[in-house]
Amino acid sequence: MSKADTHRTDAGRQFGPLLCLQELSKAYPGVQACDQISMSIDHSAIHALLGENGAGKSTLVKMIYGLVRPDSGSMSFNGSAFAPAQPRTARAAGVAMVFQHFSLFEALTVSENILLSLDDAQMAGIAERIRGVAESYHLLLEPGRMVGDLSAGERQRVEIVRCLMQNPKLLIMDEPTSVLTPQEVDSLFGTLRRLAGEGTSILYISHKLEEIRELCADATILRQGKVVDSCDPRECSAEQLAEMMVGTSIGRAGSKQKMRDRILLRVAGLSLENSAPFGVNLSDINFDLHAGEILGIAGIAGNGQDELQGALSGELPVSSGQCQLHGEDVITHSSSRRRKLGLLTAPEQRLGHAASPDMSLTENTLLSGTLRMKLAPRGIVDWKHTRRFATDIIEGFDVRTSGTQAAARSLSGGNLQKFLIGREILQKPEVLVVNQPTWGVDANAAAAVRRALIQLADAGSGILVISQDLDELLEISDRIAVLSAGRLSRSLPTSETSRTEIGLLMAESQDATS
Repeated sequence: MSKADTHRTDAGRQFGPLLCLQELSKAYPGVQACDQISMSIDHSAIHALLGENGAGKSTLVKMIYGLVRPDSGSMSFNGSAFAPAQPRTARAAGVAMVFQHFSLFEALTVSENILLSLDDAQMAGIAERIRGVAESYHLLLEPGRMVGDLSAGERQRVEIVRCLMQNPKLLIMDEPTSVLTPQEVDSLFGTLRRLAGEGTSILYISHKLEEIRELCADATILRQGKVVDSCDPRECSAEQLAEMMVGTSIGRAGSKQKMRDRILLRVAGLSLENSAPFGVNLSDINFDLHAGEILGIAGIAGNGQDELQGALSGELPVSSGQCQLHGEDVITHSSSRRRKLGLLTAPEQRLGHAASPDMSLTENTLLSGTLRMKLAPRGIVDWKHTRRFATDIIEGFDVRTSGTQAAARSLSGGNLQKFLIGREILQKPEVLVVNQPTWGVDANAAAAVRRALIQLADAGSGILVISQDLDELLEISDRIAVLSAGRLSRSLPTSETSRTEIGLLMAESQDATS
């Protein structure tokens, strides 16, 4: 933050807090999500809310936004009692929220999506109003475009402009940079600093601690539903912030051993025609994956990541090309056959794809535990063996759950992600294709997942990591390529490239899909 921006932000604090929370609590069956939380957010402040998965952040902001009612405690907003019964009430008071997962209708235009959130708005003149707000904050949008045709960065602009048209006094942002290029992050931060300078307070949630240090002047840290600390993150290191969140020191992912020369997976000329709405075609994908290597695939969301994972797993039929595992072309093999040969995949979507929501963890272990289930008699499920494998995953990856019989949907997003990644890693695959391995996972869990991936590679497996987190790829990958509009760039050795260079390639992919 520049000195000028810091001065504008600090200057607003002479008016006192905008939002005050007093001993706010919320419990669910078996879980105390928020436990007597007290905190305040000043006028014109950019205030971070930090905590592990399950620390209570989501429940807290849902209470502020009127999506959840607290069991006890009170709130005041702009000097008056505040107890929104629904989001409309919160918006009327001046609270707006940009969710981590965009709440947009792809089959509607930008104007139509924004109109839905504006009380008593009229379609006439809405396009001009959108353009005026967007241009004022350098968030260029075309009101008549279909949201389904927009890139991830453009969709976030729609969400932000929609909030700005409500003239918010408090803007809540949940993981806003998870799908943005470094250049787009810089642009977003410029917008947020300007908003703070003009009097809007911002409550900022992110697992990217370096972003917190760059952007925020205040931080409240939650742990197990309670406020455990507060600080000026600009005066702390990322490691110190992480340790405040988890209550202990966090190890880094570690360094990899030198990769080996043996090619485990060779993909040549792979193309896929996707007939699904808003799907992406893959065109002439080529790469080699070596034993002991982590190959990172960067790119803006919606450029073919899911299609590439589906083509490699066997879930999506390809139009042409080869996928050779140990020299054997498996392109016509089913997903289960590929898994038996040692090619495992972990998709991005947790519930409904990687896991069945209402099945227990033991049952979900059985669904894809191909390599570990070989010990069961043919045609008979060895439940004792399956439960033991599920227990190994829970203990090995510190999955916070009531036990192996807990339903998948009962776990927090981060804990379910640890379970699903652990399920694949503990099978010791020859090749692992993992899509967004630490999506929505806190700093401690993310470090654990990355360490496990590195250890798997060091043991001789080849790993393809598809991720929108560029810092993650730069930390663990040996080489990085960029997926752009269904085409894969040549790979670059991580040691010979930079965040900026990869970010520019990602930005080019966004331009190609706009």
